[in-house]
Amino acid sequence: MINVIVSYTVKPEFVSENKANIQKFLNDFKNLDQSAFEYKVFVKEDGVTFVHYSNYINEEAQHEVLNIPSFKEFQKLRDESGLNGSHKVEILQPIL
Repeated sequence: MINVIVSYTVKPEFVSENKANIQKFLNDFKNLDQSAFEYKVFVKEDGVTFVHYSNYINEEAQHEVLNIPSFKEFQKLRDESGLNGSHKVEILQPIL
């Protein structure tokens, strides 16, 4: 199992567009095998910091999910919005 947390902060004027872009790829994710991955998105109390939590049964599932065109477009638009170094990717290791 691969577990990942991604967090980033957007400018206040980009929040609505970011939420719309997230909804697009989440809708597309519904067409994938839901038993192979889990993907959830949260916004923190500050209203501008987003946290994406995902887990995948293997690298193949992760690759399939992360290469959906609407997800790649979301990433491009998010990055172009100006994240000011706030983008952080963390791989979580399970406690067995």
